[in-house]
Amino acid sequence: MVTVTDVQTERPLVVAIDGPSGSGKSSTARGVAERLGLAYLDTGAMYRAGAWLVADQNLSGPQEIAEAVCAADIEIGTDPGDFWIRIDGTDVTTAIREPRISQAVSAVATVQPVRDALIDQQRELIADAERGIVVEGRDITTVVAPDAQVRVLLVADPQARIARREAELAGAASTAEVTDQVIRRDRDDSTVAAFTEAAEGVTVIDSTHLGLAEVIDQICSLAEKPTP
Repeated sequence: MVTVTDVQTERPLVVAIDGPSGSGKSSTARGVAERLGLAYLDTGAMYRAGAWLVADQNLSGPQEIAEAVCAADIEIGTDPGDFWIRIDGTDVTTAIREPRISQAVSAVATVQPVRDALIDQQRELIADAERGIVVEGRDITTVVAPDAQVRVLLVADPQARIARREAELAGAASTAEVTDQVIRRDRDDSTVAAFTEAAEGVTVIDSTHLGLAEVIDQICSLAEKPTP
């Protein structure tokens, strides 16, 4: 039987998943959440919502970006089967996946006041998840939820990650654009989040040659191990 609480402390189970672009974090995290009956939090979508706001208001410069995004009301669904996100009441669930937002998100995600504000909100969402939660992003295992019972760094080689992102965009961007989004965003985001190497106690899973179900199985197996 899957254990969804920490036996010793009765804490709701938190599964933290980090990784670079195209490593399969979102699909994997949703699959794990559905399998274990947990909530799901896509932290990257929160930064994307901020990028949408910045683009919508034609903002530039760290100060303008920080003031706008930190003042915004970002609401996000945590049901793995019914994801949605709104910013200041506007539904941006589909809009945040547009290539123009993918190209702009690092300019928001690398602004430290924005990170601080969104990390605080992410921690509140985790604390409010009474049934447990799967959280995915860039700095979940190290900053947002370093005390999560299950901590995973999901990696894959660049070719596999680019191919996955191309399939996800279904022709909405050229190979050159996708390559730029994946490689450049990882480079930019690595200046503020450590997701290229596993911290102590974090399990590394290389998904390059694994199917989605296999990765989900591995993470669920980690969650099913008894707490030491």
